[in-house]
Amino acid sequence: MGSFGSGMSMRVVDPMLVRLADEFSITIALASWAVTVFGFAYGISQLLYGPVGDRYGKVRVVAYGCAACSITALLCGAVPDFEALLVARALAGATAAAVIPLSMAWIGDVVPYAYRQPVLARFLIGQILGLSAGVVIGGLSADYLAWRMPFVLISIWFAGTSIYLHRINAVLPADARAMHVSEAAGFRRMFIEFRHVLQRAWARQVLLTVALEGAVTFGALAFVPAHLHSTYGLSLASSGSLVMLFGLGGLIFALRSHAMVRRLGEVGLIRGGALLMGSSLIVLAMTPFWWLAFPACCGFGLGFYMFHNTLQINATQMAPERRGAAVAAFASSYFLGQALGVAAGGAALSLIATRGVLTVSGVLVVLIGFRFAMLRQHRVD
Repeated sequence: MGSFGSGMSMRVVDPMLVRLADEFSITIALASWAVTVFGFAYGISQLLYGPVGDRYGKVRVVAYGCAACSITALLCGAVPDFEALLVARALAGATAAAVIPLSMAWIGDVVPYAYRQPVLARFLIGQILGLSAGVVIGGLSADYLAWRMPFVLISIWFAGTSIYLHRINAVLPADARAMHVSEAAGFRRMFIEFRHVLQRAWARQVLLTVALEGAVTFGALAFVPAHLHSTYGLSLASSGSLVMLFGLGGLIFALRSHAMVRRLGEVGLIRGGALLMGSSLIVLAMTPFWWLAFPACCGFGLGFYMFHNTLQINATQMAPERRGAAVAAFASSYFLGQALGVAAGGAALSLIATRGVLTVSGVLVVLIGFRFAMLRQHRVD
């Protein structure tokens, strides 16, 4: 439930970029900062939530984070101008940062490594459906409803999730609510936790890779609805519905993850995922037929979760004794990469248009994936 709300909050603005540009009399590139500031705030806030989750209990912190998300979503729907929207979206990113990474770290605490990847994949069904719902509801609202409406729905969802998580946490076994007690305090403790993670060479490689992955994949995905709208004349609602197929590809992976992990292994998942993403982005950029967006968006989603889920499983094992901080560093790198990628994509629109942004991203994601696959293949666990 928490990851569903977080997924909606992340992507609900993507299909609204054209509507926001018209609403506030700004360019699409400037409107994309509503996506960028969310990612920056999400990424930076991980530096706080990881150690806090280790110290006070991960499920408990997620529950309070959902309550805060309910408030910040309402703020997004109540802003009077675009500058206020940017502030509200930054606050929404900062509060949503408590949900998915700490949930992943908690799964790492309670599920043995050999069984963890399929469990993480099933957990991600919530995020996948949330991402899909976000782009659909955002697109429908941009075309037919008030653009503020989705934020009200997100607020209600997070409020109910917070109440439910508090009740769940109260009945968890003691070992599932375990807290890591550090002798250091405040920022000094945070510094110690993250230094412990960054001292490991493999952790640095995983963090670099996920930052680059976030930049090239979501730096492209944020502009797919605008590309479909401007290139093929599709409505924003239809464009958002097509991008929803990203979630269908992720759902296919989640349901078949156990068999795919057993058949392909981590290296095969990385290479196959990178190739699927790269080819899908190039098809979206170059095809003269709008209907090819159906398999392209679905293939991109499948490839993304093949690659990203493998990165996630490595993240949960980077520093097991500081898993909250490790997964928080992972999420921080990922979302800071996303934010930089969207900002770079927006800046490049005037030079190479959406077609160029998608093509360059497609090539880069293949190079990033094959580099990490080579590193993973030669690493001895």
